[in-house]
Amino acid sequence: MKALNLATEFEMQSMKETKTIKSYADKQLSIANKVRLLGKDFPNERIVQKIVVTIPEKYESKISALEESKELSNITLGELVNALQAQEHRRMMRHGVAIQGAFHIKAQNIGGGKDKKNN
Repeated sequence: MKALNLATEFEMQSMKETKTIKSYADKQLSIANKVRLLGKDFPNERIVQKIVVTIPEKYESKISALEESKELSNITLGELVNALQAQEHRRMMRHGVAIQGAFHIKAQNIGGGKDKKNN
């Protein structure tokens, strides 16, 4: 019964405009893993399909490109998330939004510090 409730929760999820691709994919994977722990089959392909159908329209161009290149039919969850994150980062950079992560840290390190060799 709990697996059914989790599967229903999975189906009811949709990505909010304010969420990042990574956080949304992590949430979907978390629900899927809980279902798996209860002994039910839950293929990653189902997670990929769910993400493709429920992400905001601003990612439609990337999904279309993946469909046209025939990659969408056999793309892994990691590959999908990476492709969508790349688009998300490009959009953020165009709109001047600060990006957390490697780019942000690298920019801080360029400014200098005690150990100039590592910069």
